[in-house]
Amino acid sequence: MKATWRLPSARDTERLGMALARSCPWDERAPRLVFLSGELGAGKTTLAAALLQGLGVAEPVRSPSYALIETYGVHAGEAVHVDLYRLHGADELQQLGLRDYLNARTLLLVEWPERAGIALPPPDLVVRLETITTDGAVGRNACIEARSEAGETWLALTCGALPNQI
Repeated sequence: MKATWRLPSARDTERLGMALARSCPWDERAPRLVFLSGELGAGKTTLAAALLQGLGVAEPVRSPSYALIETYGVHAGEAVHVDLYRLHGADELQQLGLRDYLNARTLLLVEWPERAGIALPPPDLVVRLETITTDGAVGRNACIEARSEAGETWLALTCGALPNQI
């Protein structure tokens, strides 16, 4: 299943993040994984921050660009926000200890997953943010693809919560 939303403003990106938070299917046996892709400035961190806040993170959400990994306690478990932009391959991913976070009731949001090659487990959702220009106004599209059974459920619930897709 795939769905695409037009996001003319940062507020629209935040609404999508909140809808994803509300429909997240937590699991007692396995983590949930979301891959966030797109060029620099496309809104990956904005979407991740809104999703995390929607899960109950009250503190300011920090971009993991320099620390690479930021963890947050959320109402249903733990959320881990990862930025792999500065990685140069799968070998460096192992040094981060990301496998330690692949636990039940854990959500991993991974920016720049393509930097890890095939070293990451398969995601539940792949979110591709694209910057677009329409009539001189800059906005973005979010294309989301489900890649697991849990991802199919998650995306269907998100589409129901935020129906204005294109």
